[in-house]
Amino acid sequence: MSDIPALRRGLAVLRLLATRAGPISAASIARELALPRSTTYHLLAELEQARFVTHLPAERRYGLGIAAFELGSAYLRHDPLERLAAPLLRDLVEQVGHNAHLGVLHGNELLYLIKEHPARPETLVSDVGVRLPAHLTASGRAILAHLPAAHVRALFPAAGAFVHRTDRGPRTLAALRALLSTERRRGWSCEDGHVTSGFASVARPIFDHAHHPIAAISVTLRHHCDTVPCEADWSTLAGEVRWAADELTRRIGGRPN
Repeated sequence: MSDIPALRRGLAVLRLLATRAGPISAASIARELALPRSTTYHLLAELEQARFVTHLPAERRYGLGIAAFELGSAYLRHDPLERLAAPLLRDLVEQVGHNAHLGVLHGNELLYLIKEHPARPETLVSDVGVRLPAHLTASGRAILAHLPAAHVRALFPAAGAFVHRTDRGPRTLAALRALLSTERRRGWSCEDGHVTSGFASVARPIFDHAHHPIAAISVTLRHHCDTVPCEADWSTLAGEVRWAADELTRRIGGRPN
């Protein structure tokens, strides 16, 4: 039972970090939670080791870690998110006539939870339970675009994290950040041949009540483009995907952009 106060303090640290738009210093955490500095650093060290907290030495600040994000995503993907998403995906497929997916981040990969296909489906590598590099998929980047920069850096710490399936897609953290910035401003993400040559996808994130991206809805279709970046106009398709994603956000009590 002596561990209970420490557990409560650790949870208080996580709740505080969850309310902030970016990383904060240990001194701020200690002050706002009325904790001794030594206790604060001990809690942060334990949480960092468990990956619930990320330490940014150059900034002398702390933010939520990958494990915290995975825990939040796991809660929603266990049942409520999928049950609420399924009818919306079916409506989306009927409207656009292409395959639709619901996916969540799992580390630096995109995990597909649901796949709905039209009456005459096309064979895709993406299927329920399949994981693909998040930086290559439209769904993965739709989520990454709304994560703090520190989270993205933690997911892609070195060049080795940028695996490739074709000759397309970002190869460095700088290139990924530039792409994410563009897609965040636009409100949706797209990829053309990054995952499979001859196919393209358009995606829009799902947001929770704190406006945190927890999943994404995407549509995938056959498309071949010889230019990089692709010059195709995806705005009409993106509008359909946006409607489905924002409706799912509303149904889980989230706040769309």
